[in-house]
Amino acid sequence: MPASKDSDLDQKPLSSGLTRRQFIPLFGATAALATVVPRSLAAGKPSEAQARFVYVGTYTFPGVPPGGTHQSTALGIYVFAMDPGDGGLTQLQIVPASNPSFVALDPTQTHLYSVNEDLAGHVSAYTINPNGTLSFLNIVSANGAFTTHISVQPSGQYVFAANYGNLAIPGSFPVYRILANGSIGPMTDIFLGAGNGTGPNPERQEAPHAHQILTDLDGHHVFGVDLGADKVNVLNLDLGTGLFHANTVPFAPVASGSGPRHMAFHPDRQHAYVLDELVSSITVFDYDPARGAFIWKQTISTLPANFSGSNTTAEIRVHPSGQFLYNTNRGHNSVTMFEIDPDTGKLSVIGWESTRGEWPRGMNIDPSGTFLYAANQNTDTIAVFRIQLSNGKLKFSTLVHTPTPVDVEFGPLT
Repeated sequence: MPASKDSDLDQKPLSSGLTRRQFIPLFGATAALATVVPRSLAAGKPSEAQARFVYVGTYTFPGVPPGGTHQSTALGIYVFAMDPGDGGLTQLQIVPASNPSFVALDPTQTHLYSVNEDLAGHVSAYTINPNGTLSFLNIVSANGAFTTHISVQPSGQYVFAANYGNLAIPGSFPVYRILANGSIGPMTDIFLGAGNGTGPNPERQEAPHAHQILTDLDGHHVFGVDLGADKVNVLNLDLGTGLFHANTVPFAPVASGSGPRHMAFHPDRQHAYVLDELVSSITVFDYDPARGAFIWKQTISTLPANFSGSNTTAEIRVHPSGQFLYNTNRGHNSVTMFEIDPDTGKLSVIGWESTRGEWPRGMNIDPSGTFLYAANQNTDTIAVFRIQLSNGKLKFSTLVHTPTPVDVEFGPLT
């Protein structure tokens, strides 16, 4: 499925009023701790959600955000309290920040880190107070442009970022040491990718475009998803020095022109799923956690066979039980629901659920596996669904109104 011409980061307005697509020619052309599946989830029995704090990253552009249809009124990071009954969110705080589109928490859930997705990208650190509110610690340069993703190494010692970049400033993956007080310390290394990092799509793959960086579930290997190069880079991080080292198997390719955006690992640590933004598909791999190597298993569409419109995918999440997988479709405005074969890791489509809004970008599942949250960027809402553990289908629960939501992340219990 061809990508929409007004999709994603290319339409981001710069301070000059130009979008990134207009800007380029002027220059010459979650991480998480090891997953333990709750017994109730593994058995397919209902699990009880718990009240916790929820953090929503947003676009705060004075103009129209990437892929947007209206001017953003968001002001920064939005802090909510979650209702475990219906998954609804009550706003507690707005933390002023510039385009904090993606956020991540450290393993102890005492600090939050965000990107600042501007032409000159930055990353920021905050303390999570006992009442769930955030207190600013510091902001540092991301040493790149349009920082799209951030994650914390499972040891809690380092924070990773992904700079989408442009022709003038190629995409890159920096890593920073986390200091004793939780603030972001000096950059210890930066991975610039291999080769020229270009793919066959001239509008979206004219340069390396780092879109996500994360580790596998045990933190043994680091993965940099490059939309521009149609591959997932595989790295190793020296925890003593903070330096990257190329893995023996240096990358995993996806089909030419696919434009990989985000990926997720199965709790069994034997399978990985790469979301292909530009062609609306998911590439399934067998994963060898010792070698950090991928073997292709399956490629499956995220769209109904009869859909003929423009679409790009945005987010991918595996249910904590390992039974189901979900992704968001921007254009079809839906969440695709998949069942995961417990033996092979292959996907089969359960169906599609409307997100009750437009341009669902971020999407996440609460730690209990009870609720799924889909952030509708263009209609200023987060749709909350109850996940039916018997079949993986989504049942609409409630709609949260909040401006230009992009990413939804779960914090400590209230």
